[in-house]
Amino acid sequence: MSRPLPEVNAQNEFFWTAGADGVLRIQECRDCEALIHPPQPVCRYCRSRNLGVRDVSGKATLSAFTVNHRFGFPDLPPPYVVAQVAVVEDPRVRLTTNIVGADPDDLEIGQLVEVTFEKFADNAGEVWLPLFTPCADKQTGPLPEDEIAPTEFARHVSKPLTSKKFEEHSAITGIGMSRLGRRQMVPPLSLTIDACEAAVADAGLTFDDIDGLSTYPGLSVAGMGEGGVTALEAALGIRPTWINGGMDTFGPGGSIIAAMMAIATGMARHVLCFRTLWEATFQQLMKEGKLAPPGGPRTDSWQMPFGATSAAHTLALNAQRHFHRYGTTRETLGWIALNQRANAALNPTAIYRDPMTMDDYLGARMITTPFGLYDCDVPCDGAVAVVVSAVEAAKDMPRKPVYFEAVGTQILERTDWDNTTLTHEPQVLGQSAHLWTRTTLRPKDVDVAELYDGFTFNCLSWLEALGFCGIGEAKDFLDGGKAIARDGVIPLNTHGGQLSHGRTHGMGLVHEAVTQLRGDAGDRQVKDARVAVVSSGGLTPSGVILMRTDG
Repeated sequence: MSRPLPEVNAQNEFFWTAGADGVLRIQECRDCEALIHPPQPVCRYCRSRNLGVRDVSGKATLSAFTVNHRFGFPDLPPPYVVAQVAVVEDPRVRLTTNIVGADPDDLEIGQLVEVTFEKFADNAGEVWLPLFTPCADKQTGPLPEDEIAPTEFARHVSKPLTSKKFEEHSAITGIGMSRLGRRQMVPPLSLTIDACEAAVADAGLTFDDIDGLSTYPGLSVAGMGEGGVTALEAALGIRPTWINGGMDTFGPGGSIIAAMMAIATGMARHVLCFRTLWEATFQQLMKEGKLAPPGGPRTDSWQMPFGATSAAHTLALNAQRHFHRYGTTRETLGWIALNQRANAALNPTAIYRDPMTMDDYLGARMITTPFGLYDCDVPCDGAVAVVVSAVEAAKDMPRKPVYFEAVGTQILERTDWDNTTLTHEPQVLGQSAHLWTRTTLRPKDVDVAELYDGFTFNCLSWLEALGFCGIGEAKDFLDGGKAIARDGVIPLNTHGGQLSHGRTHGMGLVHEAVTQLRGDAGDRQVKDARVAVVSSGGLTPSGVILMRTDG
């Protein structure tokens, strides 16, 4: 598979072809003089439409970098440096790029770099990728500032508009999970149906009782889903009064939050929410030549042309800034990975259950610094389903209902990956601050936390964002993993998380939270669990849900 080149259109042509003149060009607002990237039809700062293009010096500050060891292309073999650089004329503009002409061991955050261009051509035409190389004598440049300081997000959150909470109208009444495994080589829709049958039966219902369907993302791309509501309805013949699906929602938990709103507005009584992945089988079928890889020779991504093909690369940049600012270490992340593995050992459905030591963690092959193999979740095949019911119906159903206390959804950070929050996983700080405006409960009241862990750093970001420790304090708070153990300050990802249980994109975390609040977790049960917090997503708009039981 060759490196994907950028799609060139009327809006971005000046950027991708500027290298023909050897000049870096960035869109500018002619009214407030801000630089705008990626190019937009309006200035995000003053909302003027008086836009143009400015020649800039080509100098930038190295604001973050990661050394990629795992992925690559024939013309860009690993290892190579994926970097984020801040343009000196306006450090709010940050570009994903590669650093060339330098030993990665000699690179330092804050050093000045300058542009150099590399020309590429295919049947669609010529493009010039702006790469960067260190300036002489390790000169330093201005680092970008946080648009909102990580400690200040709560001051920017919108207060509830009404004293009536939509969260009070619904509860989780059923959960189900298909068999989870690597390369099951079965149709993904069959996994979805297995999980949905289990969830509906757990709720004491039949499919004829289901009047709402909700999923995320509702696509069947690269092993990410079975085809969504359309595929499930076609298979089961359900006639819903309300449906939901799509990527632009609050992470995988967005399907549940949407279901809560549908019930609160009287659109549905029992909503079946589901999430399916079959990435392991998809990857195997690609290796066998039975499926084509997704995408094509051109991409609208501002990261992929530089070999930043995974969320791992983007999140690694944030992790490196966290390391640089707060003194976080790989061992800090390691305690999270070890915690998840210890919990998975008690979970018969987990994919990875073998014991793991810190030496095992640190000695595993590197993926993209600072992430090694055990910092990354486990691609697998599996489906999870949840039934959300009207609260008046939930009281008469066979299983103890799990009630919703509050949600956090507010977006306060930019959503384009290379211009968002510097130090934490994007899309966690605003959502976490928003959650606590919708409840009188506080972090000290939470008995168990099921926090999104596509990578270990996701978990660290959520722990700090939700206030289980202060911003930048995770290194000390974890206390060698004791604080997040099942008998610790805040038991974390008690089923093994996505790092060891398997990548279920957040819905497995919901399943485990309900299991804990019901008291059904067996050997891994947290004593007297009454309140749980579940986060979903990151990088994309995320959501966080606070759940409780009445005992």
